[in-house]
Amino acid sequence: MEGKAKAKVEALAFLFSFLLLSFFSSAGADKPLEYQSLVLRPLGKNPSTKSELSWAETEVQIENLPLSETEPTIALNLEHRDVLAFNATPEALFNLRLQRDTFRVESLLKMAAAAGGKRAGGSGTRVRGKDFSSSVTSGLAQGSGEYFTRLGVGTPPKYVYMVLDTGSDIVWIQCAPCRKCYSQTDPVFDPTKSVSFSGIACESPLCHRLDSPGCNSKQSCLYEVAYGDGSFTIGEFSTETLTFRGTRVAKVALGCGHDNEGLFVGAAGLLGLGRGRLSFPTQTGRRFGRKFSYCLVDRSASSKPSSVVFGESAVSRTAVFTPLITNPKLDTFYYLELTGISVGGARVPGITASLFKLDAAGNGGVIVDSGTSVTRLTRRAYTGLRDAFRAGAADLKRAPNYSLFDTCFDLSGKTEVKVPTVVMHFRGADVSLPATNYLIPVDTNGVFCFAFAGTMSGLSIIGNIQQQGFRVVFDLAGSRVGFAPHGCA
Repeated sequence: MEGKAKAKVEALAFLFSFLLLSFFSSAGADKPLEYQSLVLRPLGKNPSTKSELSWAETEVQIENLPLSETEPTIALNLEHRDVLAFNATPEALFNLRLQRDTFRVESLLKMAAAAGGKRAGGSGTRVRGKDFSSSVTSGLAQGSGEYFTRLGVGTPPKYVYMVLDTGSDIVWIQCAPCRKCYSQTDPVFDPTKSVSFSGIACESPLCHRLDSPGCNSKQSCLYEVAYGDGSFTIGEFSTETLTFRGTRVAKVALGCGHDNEGLFVGAAGLLGLGRGRLSFPTQTGRRFGRKFSYCLVDRSASSKPSSVVFGESAVSRTAVFTPLITNPKLDTFYYLELTGISVGGARVPGITASLFKLDAAGNGGVIVDSGTSVTRLTRRAYTGLRDAFRAGAADLKRAPNYSLFDTCFDLSGKTEVKVPTVVMHFRGADVSLPATNYLIPVDTNGVFCFAFAGTMSGLSIIGNIQQQGFRVVFDLAGSRVGFAPHGCA
């Protein structure tokens, strides 16, 4: 009898739970999903050619400006690297971007996975040649960035394109003489023609800030940066003056690369914007308050330029902020706490903070990254988000999968559609995405895809497609990241 009574109690408990669940489900169903309009713009025309860029005019203006050593704020225009590609169709450029994205994500994941033990790229590499006879070790491996700017290097300043990247720390530039240099749009920087260039000795504390410094026969400090796509740069670690629109920043530690090989395309080097101790924001902390922000523009939908700002003016008054999380095993990345995602105004069941937790070993977590295009979410979170969006977009005609996208729609013949809203919930900050930030064109024929993807890794990455139109504020002094909508005006 006791067993039957127990079974009866369990059955009643199950029935009660089922009825309760049904009640809340029906109550939720009474609330209509929230939608927003998406004006459809297929992949646009070819990006501006070099002749259409305004760099040359800006450079002339800069040359005539008085140089400042104390200006507390600098602002620069940014361009997407596709601008340097010529005679390529929109589809070809988009597919190349997705290909680079795959390399980028793989290298970020490798770096994060290695953080729990040996640092990424920890295997020694013998660098041969007269000035590179010592063993150096790759300290970083995380792919190249997507956005570049123009700045002056040396004294007098020589203007070059530099990639800006929040997933990198080291600042570096190609230098003459080249053992091997990739093609760039400007002459290669010659340090012997700059009065402000200075090498760094092996015993210098600055040299020892490198994860794995090298030393040549002249006792000059050497660096190496290797990227996940096989690209690398090797050379002397040095200090040099950088000039930003008339503002001169002296004694920036940077790599002067004499052997640079890989998929860098056009730009002369890289300005690392990570959280590490050798990144540009950290090095210039006293000057610019360890604050910078950028706003990335969808070039197909806006004529406004993307931009980056360093200094107090970088902090937008309309931004909502979420605290930065520190990964003690990896200091480069900007980790945030994502607590959930809503679709159509309703929280997606099962997407909770536990799916994005950064553990004590440095595994998991969520980072915001300027060089990744498509946001990657842990598989369980992505599946829940995708299924919720599919349910809310059931009226739209489906199309076959495209590349890494498994949720695509044939919207040919339409000029505007309604799509469910998507909100990313960070601790203390709800970020409502414009429809153009998550349903994007993949060809010129009206196919649009849901611009998220899943990953089997524990690390999730907020990519630059989802960041478009927001001014993303990196306040290292306040240990926080902010998002300001409509921030590119």
